[in-house]
Amino acid sequence: MKSIFSIIILIFSVGCGGQSAYEDKVFSSTLPKVELPADNPFNAEVVALGKALFFDAALSKNGEVSCASCHFPVKAFTDMVALGNKGVSKKSLLRHAPTLVNLAYATNGLFWDGGAKNLESLVFAPLTHPDEMGADLRDVEEYLKQNSSYNKTIKSLYDTEDVKAQFAAKAIAQYVRTLVSDQSKYDRVMRAEDSFSEMEAKGYRIFQENCNACHSEPLLTDNIFHNNGLDGDFTDPSFEYIDSGRYRITHDTLDLGKFKTPTLRNISITAPYMHDGRFKTIDEVLNHYDNGINTSTTLDSLLYQDSKLGLPLSSEKKAQLKAFLFTLTDFLFL
Repeated sequence: MKSIFSIIILIFSVGCGGQSAYEDKVFSSTLPKVELPADNPFNAEVVALGKALFFDAALSKNGEVSCASCHFPVKAFTDMVALGNKGVSKKSLLRHAPTLVNLAYATNGLFWDGGAKNLESLVFAPLTHPDEMGADLRDVEEYLKQNSSYNKTIKSLYDTEDVKAQFAAKAIAQYVRTLVSDQSKYDRVMRAEDSFSEMEAKGYRIFQENCNACHSEPLLTDNIFHNNGLDGDFTDPSFEYIDSGRYRITHDTLDLGKFKTPTLRNISITAPYMHDGRFKTIDEVLNHYDNGINTSTTLDSLLYQDSKLGLPLSSEKKAQLKAFLFTLTDFLFL
């Protein structure tokens, strides 16, 4: 019987017609061009290795936590809770687990505050964090060496006799780059393969008027950091000013309270919302932008309309906007 790892290799290798053909299947022609790192060229077998590692709890300190423990495929690679506690320490994390959808197209850093330069470096953070996977990289490397499938595959793919954790990180990064969502009803409409209902069309117009500046099409994010008025005080130094947003990385006061714009793709199933998961529903999010914005010196000017704070939406317009947001669900991806 083939091992699970061998089956994954088979799935990603058969019928690909070479690396270029495989990339054509993985990366969307309707989304921006993917800029792949020169030191981690795309390879279908590396992707298969990365997928196996993504779901392998043996990488963690206690052998019980994998990347997928906080990023469920069925939930667009989120975990359905505000601040998860499924790591090795069982402590609640300080950030809501974001979706991993379309990170191949992400720019300006990763994580809510942009603290990771790229997917390759991002992998090490949850892998070694004491409240997430809690792994010692020396133990990870020993496990990779002792696992015959991983050992043989890494040596072959990377032309090395020295099995290092960095190869696992590169492989997981490649797998995450394949998590491309572009088959929602919204995408079909944009490709003239479908059409919005009247209510969805009205919601789309409301979206373009009020939301598109930050949730830019077609990625539904501008990959930029904004202060959207969640809080007005950023002086708490706890956990290296973790509630200060981008400021925690840049130490520039102009970045106080700014967090990276999340994609709206699959938003109907990725609750709760915001960097700390404080809003349980889309209705709560819309109410925030309507009348719950906190002012501060770095509040984004886009939150003012005609010199008035907030984006006023009637109950009818909120319903229409929600109807459009539901068209962003990619059931084929899920």
